[in-house]
Amino acid sequence: MRHINYNHLLYFWTVAKEGSVTIAAEKLNLTPQTISGQLKILEGMVGETLLERSGRGLKITPTGKLIEEYADEIFSLGAELTQRIRSKALGKNSSLNIGIVNSIPKLISYRILDPLLNRDEPLRLSCFESDLEHLLGDLAVHKLDLLLSDRPVPTGLNVKAFNHSLGSSTLAFFGCPKLVKRHTKKSRVKTFPELLDNAPLIMPLHTNALRRTLEDWFDQLNLRPRIIAEFDDSALLKAFGQAGAGFFAAPSVIAEQIQEMYSVDKIGEVTHLLESYYIISPERYLKHPAVIEITHQAKLHLNETAPE
Repeated sequence: MRHINYNHLLYFWTVAKEGSVTIAAEKLNLTPQTISGQLKILEGMVGETLLERSGRGLKITPTGKLIEEYADEIFSLGAELTQRIRSKALGKNSSLNIGIVNSIPKLISYRILDPLLNRDEPLRLSCFESDLEHLLGDLAVHKLDLLLSDRPVPTGLNVKAFNHSLGSSTLAFFGCPKLVKRHTKKSRVKTFPELLDNAPLIMPLHTNALRRTLEDWFDQLNLRPRIIAEFDDSALLKAFGQAGAGFFAAPSVIAEQIQEMYSVDKIGEVTHLLESYYIISPERYLKHPAVIEITHQAKLHLNETAPE
């Protein structure tokens, strides 16, 4: 077999990741006909079919899967090489593109990433916020170097990534002073968590891991709070809580900052409910100094109030 043309390999790799010639063509700014033609050339060089039709999509063959795995490593190394060369350029700092799942509290994100801002060697951070699935897609095509998430990579996704556990925090509930006073007067029960029954509550969306944890806990205690609003952005959720729209839950490890920043009171803590945090990285960053620094510092700070 002749040496593989790297353009052909890139076209195949992009189609394999996207599962569609059309989408791959859009990402590569080429026509679908060009992509299809180049794939046929690559299959001719390999001597085997790499992609097969499966309904309206494409299914990768065993040989195609093998080539995709090698392509992952090739393009990962290429991206890393480019970054290393750029970081040595005069006047330029090394950079790190980090995706942050939008359900993670901003204060938690800052606490986890803060060690990277105080390194001896300058490091410029570029942070992007979105949902986990979208960020994993960007990680797969090397637009991002690392992800900060409140849940590990979902099973079944065709993304070669690794979970690094950072630690966890117990959960606490908060409310603005007027809401606490008003609801305590109305409620026959004055103690937490019973006072949450029939109380106005602000919750994260159903796609958020914390939402499912809270709903299970309410069911166990037979509590029925009134969910009046849902958010995918943790800062917006707290802003509504600050305005008195309802009670809300947040990590206990940042309780003092939440009370100070949003002028709310902590009404109770649930020590057996945890919100966990992860750094998700491609293989090439398993031993990256940034991952090591983040992991070490996060375990010191995040677990300081969480049970073992």
